[in-house]
Amino acid sequence: MFEQQIDKIHVCSLNSHMKKYVLLFSFLITLQVSAQTAVEDITIYRDAFGVPHIHGKTDRDVAYGLAWAHAEDDFKTMQNTFLPSKGLMGLYSGKEGVIMDYLVSLLRCRQTAEEHYADLSEEIIQVIEGYVEGVNAYAKSHPEQVLVKNSFPFSVMDYLTGYNLVIHFFSDTGDILGDILNGTVETVEEANIKMEQKTIGSNAFAFSRKIMQNDKTVLNVNTHQPLEGPFSWYEAHVVSDSGWNMLGGLFPGAPFPMIGTNENLGWTHTYNYPDLIDVYELTVNPKNKNEYWYDGQWVEFEKSKVRLSMKTKLGLKLKVKKKLIWSEFGPVLKNKKGYFSFQSNAFENISSIDEWYQMNKSTNWSEFKSALKMMSIPRFNIMYADKEDSIFYMSLGKVPERSGDLRGNDIMRGDTNAVLSNGFLPFEALPKVLNPSHGYLFNTNNSPFNCAHKEDNLNPKDYEVYRIGYKEDYNNRSRRFEQLISETKGKLSMDEFYNIKYDIQYPDQIWTPSGAAVIFEVTPSEYPRYEELIGLIQNWNHRSDTNNIGAAQWAIYYRNYLSLKKMSLSERDLISLCLKKSKKHLMKHFGELNIQLKEYQRHSREGKELAVPGLTDQIAAMSSSPNKNGTVKPVHGESYIMIIQYGENGVEIETVLPYGDSRVVSSKHYTDQMEMYARQKRKKMSLSLDDAKKNAVKSYHPK
Repeated sequence: MFEQQIDKIHVCSLNSHMKKYVLLFSFLITLQVSAQTAVEDITIYRDAFGVPHIHGKTDRDVAYGLAWAHAEDDFKTMQNTFLPSKGLMGLYSGKEGVIMDYLVSLLRCRQTAEEHYADLSEEIIQVIEGYVEGVNAYAKSHPEQVLVKNSFPFSVMDYLTGYNLVIHFFSDTGDILGDILNGTVETVEEANIKMEQKTIGSNAFAFSRKIMQNDKTVLNVNTHQPLEGPFSWYEAHVVSDSGWNMLGGLFPGAPFPMIGTNENLGWTHTYNYPDLIDVYELTVNPKNKNEYWYDGQWVEFEKSKVRLSMKTKLGLKLKVKKKLIWSEFGPVLKNKKGYFSFQSNAFENISSIDEWYQMNKSTNWSEFKSALKMMSIPRFNIMYADKEDSIFYMSLGKVPERSGDLRGNDIMRGDTNAVLSNGFLPFEALPKVLNPSHGYLFNTNNSPFNCAHKEDNLNPKDYEVYRIGYKEDYNNRSRRFEQLISETKGKLSMDEFYNIKYDIQYPDQIWTPSGAAVIFEVTPSEYPRYEELIGLIQNWNHRSDTNNIGAAQWAIYYRNYLSLKKMSLSERDLISLCLKKSKKHLMKHFGELNIQLKEYQRHSREGKELAVPGLTDQIAAMSSSPNKNGTVKPVHGESYIMIIQYGENGVEIETVLPYGDSRVVSSKHYTDQMEMYARQKRKKMSLSLDDAKKNAVKSYHPK
């Protein structure tokens, strides 16, 4: 079975010839990390919610302490992030894991790390070294928690290899691999439906003092990430005597917060959808499948092999060799339509970690802008605010430069060097708005050309020349935000701000490119078996309060519609089948159609269950997956929430996580934020080291 899955990927080879100086360089890096950090210079202060506040003399010290603290709370997920970099994920999780090991070789992640190590600043190298040393120290002290024998210690180069794989996931490599292997080319309708399914996204709002009653600049950090897993948020506060002071959210394996605030400024990200990857169709020699046409001649593919190891369900260890194929256009993949290659920024990008670090250390807008001009973050919208009342939005991305007649957003004929990219768009070419006259900015994964009041928005025609290829337009959250902000009179109170942030109302016309919303227009009598269910949906007020009737019925119907849409049915037959399945589900599991949302949607972990409001693509969004007894469990949506207010007296911060800051089942911090989260409340946080010491439940050195 494993052979069949891997054989689907006919791809490129990692250069087997490795220069001696690179091997020596990597060896010296590994030795460098083995140096001992003085752990007495590092203190971890745990507050009442288990959030670590890490203090150290240097930034490197702090990174060591963060690695140790995070490992205490989620060492398993941290290992999952980096086992593929050493080709060991297959020995832990079998078939699924070995595919990750294969991708590291297929995408040349280690080669990218080695070739671009010199691009990193000395400051970020010190931070990464401290982080790696901290993880290795924790593994040595807790061998019983190590997932794969002999997987530690790992080096800076191992770390950067794993980091590059993550950048590939952020850069649509996974999507393009699937598209090529499946031989799928999206129609406009299919692209719209895919965007509808991706509306689990994120929210970001920045409000200037000019529109706030409290005369404070307000930033809403509200990413809609998975609630659990490798891309769920962990909260931490890092403080060094070198001037680093940052509180925010990070993913397992990150050496510092990726979103949040320092004493002067803050930012958050939302997902955007520019065209990040160039895809090429190759012409293969019909007389020799080892050659392709390039610049007027047949050229041999670059081939190599990778050795992979995996553990079966019975505990047996298997070893497999797989071919890797590359062309001048990137890794080579074959489907029924032919041979294809692709180019991604991730093939030359590990510097984004440096950019995020420089953002952490920025003290004003000028420094922050300089960090952004590094242009190494692969994608994401950014929403920014600071204590000087500057607010800023930008659609970031390493977007290929596509000038000229030969290059575009569609699949290109890969037969000449002329169609290869000459680089990426500069900072100046991407959409951005600073300090709009109407005092607010927003993004809900909608178009970058609708991020402010209509009089402050950018003109998309000004950016057509760059062929950025944005896929996003509007969604239910953007429409609802515009409605709410237009209804405000005068300056906003914080209560009004929270009413917007926690809004659980769809707009009058629900946006569903799939066509699911047609149920609101049908004549109930035309479906006599389902008149009652149709009535509940059509009479629904489009809200998702926990005691709401109609929300669960719509959610069940909508889930069925999206899953059955791919069937070749008439609209009437599709609606009838969705109603049939929805009614059957309700009657089987609840014994009636007339149920409240709280009976269907349950926020649960370790025996604790709570009702939570919110549905997919509402501002306070919840996207759920089937759970037990016909209920669903939120798995994506409102994740790490941080509300920041910048005023004359400093920074005020409130945060909450869906469960808690620990992934250790026996820890009280595994579920201690659930009630607060379900009730749309938050805890107060501080950037003050004195507060961290005063409020610490315990403090200790990482040893």
